[in-house]
Amino acid sequence: MSAYLDHAATTPLSAEALAALTRELARTGNPSSLHGSGRRARRAVEDAREVVAAAAGAHPSEVIFTSGGTEADNLAVKGLFWSRVAEDPARRRILCSAVEHHAVLDTVEWLERHEHADITWLPVDSDGVVDLDVLGAELARDPGSIALVTVMWANNEVGTIQPVSRIVEMAHAAGVPVHSDAVQAFGSVAVDFKGSGLDAMSVSGHKIGGPVGVGALLLGRAVKLTPVQHGGGQERDVRSGTLDTASIAAFAAAAQAATSSLASESSRIAALRDRLIDGVRERVPEAVLRGAPGDGRLPGNAHFTFPGCEGDSLLFLLDLAGVESSTGSACTAGVPRPSHVLLAMGLDEETARGAQRFTLGHASTEADVEALLAALPEACARARQAGMAGHESSIQTAATVARRSAS
Repeated sequence: MSAYLDHAATTPLSAEALAALTRELARTGNPSSLHGSGRRARRAVEDAREVVAAAAGAHPSEVIFTSGGTEADNLAVKGLFWSRVAEDPARRRILCSAVEHHAVLDTVEWLERHEHADITWLPVDSDGVVDLDVLGAELARDPGSIALVTVMWANNEVGTIQPVSRIVEMAHAAGVPVHSDAVQAFGSVAVDFKGSGLDAMSVSGHKIGGPVGVGALLLGRAVKLTPVQHGGGQERDVRSGTLDTASIAAFAAAAQAATSSLASESSRIAALRDRLIDGVRERVPEAVLRGAPGDGRLPGNAHFTFPGCEGDSLLFLLDLAGVESSTGSACTAGVPRPSHVLLAMGLDEETARGAQRFTLGHASTEADVEALLAALPEACARARQAGMAGHESSIQTAATVARRSAS
């Protein structure tokens, strides 16, 4: 049986979500229909909206259901940009952190190429925390030209938590709205949409024990947003499309389960994480933990770089040993590339290519951690033997080393 240490990518369905999903899948009804089946489906959706709102610290009317975090990010960033430009064509600047998930990063770059957006990349320190001095200077420099600020709540690779409330305070003082991708943070740490002061916030179902294909954009009631897609005008005329009642109900069940025991579960997972970190340092002393220390990182995140190891080689070798992890880096056409997050944190390309991300979640146990610690020293030795030389052939080389070692 595999030890699953990639909960940041997706996490297993919770029992509560599975029960809600199967219950609703056995029923029929379009929540926009006026007959009995439609009204029943609408009740299920609205009940779910209230649950998600309570879990995220929002009013139910602020919950816009989407197909997931990527759609929510696109809707927020594009919608805010277009709305702000429509009010004042001079508002074309977007302030965006350099460590965003590609759902935000690529959206911002698309706006730059196609909609004449002017992008300012906010630098981060060696822990991955946004430089507030730079943010303050950029906000002070012609605030009337800024469309929005977008900074993620917590990083998907190294787990660093950003000072979201302070960022919002600074931006609002300059009259600028703020969006945050909270996909990794929601259900893992306390997330309060109202308390944060954010104008828009993205969350996703499958990161918290819900199904893939559902999420939400939390959108302030007074915030103007230009729709990305058009149709029946569902979801406040912001996001058209027939709502997936079953997935929405399951998402709400997962959100309620995750947030109702958040303090105790976060503490349990953080203890597992700390055991994992201590164990990695003991068994592979040259490994370097990346991201903010202690409470400055997500409770389930442990991100390391392993000198002399290609991240994908190490991933492959761990997988052969029954441990599933992630490099956390982008991969295009099968060619590994160093993580933009690690490069923004000041690492050189060779060091960044040695990354490995271990992430824990609601299904994680001590046995998962022990399986990693037992497999890691040999996997690292084999990965170093495979070497860092050929980017495109490193996985193949690692597999050859593994086969040779097994024979």
